[in-house]
Amino acid sequence: MNFINAQDIERLIDYPSLISAIEDAFRSGVTAPVRHHHTVQRRGASDITMLLMPAWSDFSKLKDGANGHIGVKMVTVAPDNRTLEKPAIMGLYLLLNGKTGEPQALIDGPTLTTFRTAATSALAARFLARENAATHLVIGAGALAVPLARAHRAVRPIRKTFFWNRTPSGALAAAEKLRQYGFEAEAVSELDAALRTADIVSSATLSKTPLVRGNLLKPGAHVDLVGAFNAQMRESDDMTVLRSRVYVDTYAGALKEGGDIVQPISDGIISGGDIIGEMSELVKGDAPGRRTSDEITLFKSVGAALEDLAAGILIERRYQAQKREF
Repeated sequence: MNFINAQDIERLIDYPSLISAIEDAFRSGVTAPVRHHHTVQRRGASDITMLLMPAWSDFSKLKDGANGHIGVKMVTVAPDNRTLEKPAIMGLYLLLNGKTGEPQALIDGPTLTTFRTAATSALAARFLARENAATHLVIGAGALAVPLARAHRAVRPIRKTFFWNRTPSGALAAAEKLRQYGFEAEAVSELDAALRTADIVSSATLSKTPLVRGNLLKPGAHVDLVGAFNAQMRESDDMTVLRSRVYVDTYAGALKEGGDIVQPISDGIISGGDIIGEMSELVKGDAPGRRTSDEITLFKSVGAALEDLAAGILIERRYQAQKREF
């Protein structure tokens, strides 16, 4: 079994290839039950959330001789880690041979998660963001901030990325890191002003109060919500969903765990029928993407295990290929 660390993933993966791999997985079909979601209560500290995310190949569709794969990710989300200067998300991904169940690779979970989450958002933007989108606002300066900026630049001609964070030093650090990749980036202090001008707005926070205000969004904006991962969290207000054509990564996940969708449905602001489509429908052409340059689109992602499986397979294959070269 191969042990693939964060540095290996950074070296092996590029966003165009990963976006294509995830698109293929959504199009071809993968069995991915709704993730197991457990709350670990701790006395005198914030709860830790443990997520178990299994997925496996659709073996009925495999060509003769193909083994397919089984995979499972175990992730913990510990909000208090920020006070320890550690990532909130920790975990591992286990990739197995689909024929024998033999472990093939144990992969760094947080790095795989940031790459596949950013790539999935970029895949949605390929269908939903304006083709000439040039400005990108990223709300939050955690582990996903820079990957989201890099991934969106793989699908749209982004000229400048803006970072906003409740702690300004975090936005400054994210902007500096993105500049190291050769991209123009700037930290901003006024969130409302940035919302008014951004072509794409990505929010990646653990906020329980809305940060994206729909009345401020410009015509033609695309909103990408990836941070809030349970029904109690929310990054956008009611006006955002009311003004938007709404899409989700999966109905099963978003309608159960996506607070940006669950809460306005519960309050009668929108209904489940107002969701235009999920990712598999977008990539297959069964749900329409952007129709006009002025409409506002919204993509809510809570994470799907098939994204992890697609990323894990790509990483393991490239790792094996690199080993053969040497």
